[in-house]
Amino acid sequence: MNFQKHWAATLDDYLIDLAWSPDGAWLAAASAAGGITLHDATTGAVKHRLAGHTNGTNCLAWCPTAPELASGGQDGCVKFWSAATGAELAETKLGNAWVEHLAWTTSPRAHAPRTALLFAAAGKKLVALHADGTTEHTLADAPKTISALAPHPTSATVAVAYFGGVCLWDAQTFAAEKEFSYGNAIHALAWSPDGRWLVAGCQDNAVHLWVPAEDLELHMSGYETKLKELSFSHDSKWLATGGGRDSCVWDCSGAGPEGREPLALPHNAPIKAVAFQHQHGLLATGAADGEFILWSPTRKNPLVAEVKMPSAATKFSWRADDTLLAVGTAGGQLFVFKTA
Repeated sequence: MNFQKHWAATLDDYLIDLAWSPDGAWLAAASAAGGITLHDATTGAVKHRLAGHTNGTNCLAWCPTAPELASGGQDGCVKFWSAATGAELAETKLGNAWVEHLAWTTSPRAHAPRTALLFAAAGKKLVALHADGTTEHTLADAPKTISALAPHPTSATVAVAYFGGVCLWDAQTFAAEKEFSYGNAIHALAWSPDGRWLVAGCQDNAVHLWVPAEDLELHMSGYETKLKELSFSHDSKWLATGGGRDSCVWDCSGAGPEGREPLALPHNAPIKAVAFQHQHGLLATGAADGEFILWSPTRKNPLVAEVKMPSAATKFSWRADDTLLAVGTAGGQLFVFKTA
């Protein structure tokens, strides 16, 4: 495999979030200072500099059905931006709490087939918005501050995490489908691509798994630190986690990973980010010391490439075709690597 740096850029602060446009032509990058830049995927040139959010931008999400970017910030607002012009298209104020989580869903609806809705979380509040910023529905408040969102990959369901559990909401009827209790804080949520597994990274140094269709729960504890890093392989077989100096890769086939020994992929410092490719088998892991490693976990010798960056990776983002990997760092550096 040919793996090399494609281009690099420098932001004005810690890199908060990265997101590729659905067509792969543009990469959006948000810094802690609040600004957002849209980069040309081929050259890295900045197409637009967006004002972002006062006091800081927290999250980014591209609309799956239109060339628009949504952002959430510390000003309690969700903003919608045109990829073509860089203009702000709409702004929706959710309140005084930070907007920290965004998730698009697409589903057939009676009044507008294949409608895209953006679920935005601020504090305990969860709102479904249209791409023009108008509100479709405000859901019942969560029991505690919402800590993660995860749209189901194959159905109109959104998983919502908070201290004490997870609720599954129907994205069409806005009714609560199921609730799962968990006696601690949840920092991350991920569905397996086949929609079978819902996985939570937890405050108590553990990973918790549900199979909602089978009323099955599994639990893996004993990590060094709280768990914020989760990623599934495209075939749903492998789950990569952080939570220490090793990235653990668990076999989720059959009855699942509980009781199985994971493959440990070692680093010299705590893991800060993990990301499997969308369609292929490579896994990117990044550590606090700036080390970034590309692995092929199914190979006898899994290490594929190793890069030393100037600061810790804060975010990985694979382009949809897996040919480009974007890596953002705590020092505000943005690197894009070519993998084919």
